[in-house]
Amino acid sequence: MADTPRRPFTPDDSLPPVEPPSAAFLVQLFLVPAIIVAIIVCVWLAFHWLAQLGNDPQGYVKTLRRNNEGRWQAALNFANDLRGPGGQALKGDVGLAQELGSILADEVASGRPRAAGHAGEQSKTLCGYLCRALGEFAVPEAAAPLVARAADASDPDTAQAAVEALAVLADNLATAGRSFTDPAAVTAVLLSAAGSDDAAVRSRAAYALGVVGGSGATGRLRALLGDAADNVRFNAAVGLARQHDPAAWDTLGEMLALPDIEAAPGDDAKQSERYKRALVVLNGLKAVGLLVDATRSPPPAAVAKRVAALRKDPVPDVRTAATALAAKLERISGSPSSVPQEQ
Repeated sequence: MADTPRRPFTPDDSLPPVEPPSAAFLVQLFLVPAIIVAIIVCVWLAFHWLAQLGNDPQGYVKTLRRNNEGRWQAALNFANDLRGPGGQALKGDVGLAQELGSILADEVASGRPRAAGHAGEQSKTLCGYLCRALGEFAVPEAAAPLVARAADASDPDTAQAAVEALAVLADNLATAGRSFTDPAAVTAVLLSAAGSDDAAVRSRAAYALGVVGGSGATGRLRALLGDAADNVRFNAAVGLARQHDPAAWDTLGEMLALPDIEAAPGDDAKQSERYKRALVVLNGLKAVGLLVDATRSPPPAAVAKRVAALRKDPVPDVRTAATALAAKLERISGSPSSVPQEQ
């Protein structure tokens, strides 16, 4: 049987029929990418706008006066800008400090920090960053709103931020050759915070009392050396060292005796513990140096021995600080350390 001849191919045979694009196809092709691009542009403009606020402090104030969820970010950015090189000119702006204090007072009066859920947490975050920003100033007028918040035991989170900010403010004022308008009120609120039921507030208060000082500060710091919370005891010892009180020696020795913590790569919890331990030891070494400089005499033998041993610590920063302090102690005592330096 003969093969049936095949019909030659034509263009109609090789191509499917042409149909107009559907609406769904056009949406996927043009509208969805356009929306994505628009979102990216809006996010970029928002960050650019927040960055530009650093050049316009009144822009921060206007943003913080608005009742929206993003205000805490503006407060954080403002606090960071005040800490940066460009913030030096703003630290002495009394009007700006008073504006921030007014915004903080209004936010607390609104009742939002005590609200439940997401709104309350955002408001507390805003109050915390406003306190932080106020602490970065170098004018006495920034103290009053911080004192008010530190005295509010019903909001421990904001009280903690206010107490910490008072310590920073005190240091800034001293650097600028200024002082608190009412130092007794500042000391009084810190003494009260040092008796808080919240360990974090007591810890910050112990640190702040060491910076601010004042009547009753030394006695309260000595009492805090017996606190059950490690951070409270350690900050009290550092505070006493700032006040040149040798009552700190035993607790400083406790800080220097903390052993290094083994932390495997990727174990964030252990890495955090190790970092905290190193920070505590470094602060202890600095406090020992302060007391030695103030008394011009060597520390107790047990403390000196721990300083010498830390010259072989696994953490490089601890080794460096301990080596420098050990050399100072040798110059004062006239005898070399019994622990050789790491080769």
